[in-house]
Amino acid sequence: MLATSVLVTLCLSSTCLGWEWEKSESRGPKQKITGESTINYTTLSGFFQQDDPATDSGSFDYTTSNYGLIDRSYPTDGEFDPNKEKTQWERFAYYVDSLNRGCDKNAQYKVLFMGRHGEGYHNAAESFYGTPAWNCYWGLLEGNGTSVWRDAQLTDAGKAQCTKANNFWKHALAIAKIPAPQSYYSSPLVRSATTANLTFNSLDLPAERPFAPIVKEYLREGISMRTCDERSNKTYLQSLLPAFKFEDGFTENDKLWKGYEGETSEAQLKRTKIVFDDIFSNDDNTWISITSHSGQISASLKVLNHIAFSLSTGQAIPALIKAVNLGNVDPATTTIQSWAAEATCKAPPITSISGQGCVCSSASSTSLAVATATATPV
Repeated sequence: MLATSVLVTLCLSSTCLGWEWEKSESRGPKQKITGESTINYTTLSGFFQQDDPATDSGSFDYTTSNYGLIDRSYPTDGEFDPNKEKTQWERFAYYVDSLNRGCDKNAQYKVLFMGRHGEGYHNAAESFYGTPAWNCYWGLLEGNGTSVWRDAQLTDAGKAQCTKANNFWKHALAIAKIPAPQSYYSSPLVRSATTANLTFNSLDLPAERPFAPIVKEYLREGISMRTCDERSNKTYLQSLLPAFKFEDGFTENDKLWKGYEGETSEAQLKRTKIVFDDIFSNDDNTWISITSHSGQISASLKVLNHIAFSLSTGQAIPALIKAVNLGNVDPATTTIQSWAAEATCKAPPITSISGQGCVCSSASSTSLAVATATATPV
């Protein structure tokens, strides 16, 4: 297997990530770390059905289960809701606020709403051709003459999933009193940014919590060799979604996608840790919406020390996260294999069997003749 090993140095200093919580008005004494810092994440379980190992991720639907919020009491119910008049979300929100009020200067709590994009044309194509053939041949193309899946748009089914999500949020905001997100972040890939826009843009949101999404490069899907993982240029994205803002340093063209090598899982975890350190260091808000991808959300759950929970297109998972700054440390330097080539065919494969892979013809194969059947997280 062709591979490139590189030395990855993670910069976790305040210069890079700005671990500044001084803006907070709820945590008492504040801190401003000026050296290198390490942030540790813990998912607090027992609040959402999605953090219960007994929940079947394959059949679970957050839109029919109050986003998965468990019907339970909280230690603050007696002072906040003595007459039992508040909704579950109102009581949970008060409890989360109490955690932030009561924690020390090195800790903070956030609730993350992590949503996977609606079905894209690449998802439909992978289902049609089968995962092995998609991974080894079809996914490397821009499309098939009927559909285009380079930085794929949403299918009609994907747009319908966004409408379903939008209807859920309308009801949840008005009836269940779910807290509206205070911050919105999106992957730069069209399918995710469009999903965020169709889900949230038309909602009747509080004036102090407008839909003002920020595009962050490192929230993108795992960067495979397939064209669905190559993002469009910034100019096009701005024209498509003018309400979206881009993080500082966001480049005009995609400088990460290669097409001949794919990002390793280790590299994806590294950049996922970086983007969460960035958000937790620079965003003082508690209620955060993140719209991205199945593979990226899986990596996020690992970084956040959450149990594995797979998401079908249009589904979402919430999590109550505690972040603790462990203080000044030496810069973290780790050597990992960041990129690796994948098996491909130069023509449609002879066979594409789930669990066995696809077999290229001898005349059309690359140096790696048999492609794997590993499901593609997109």
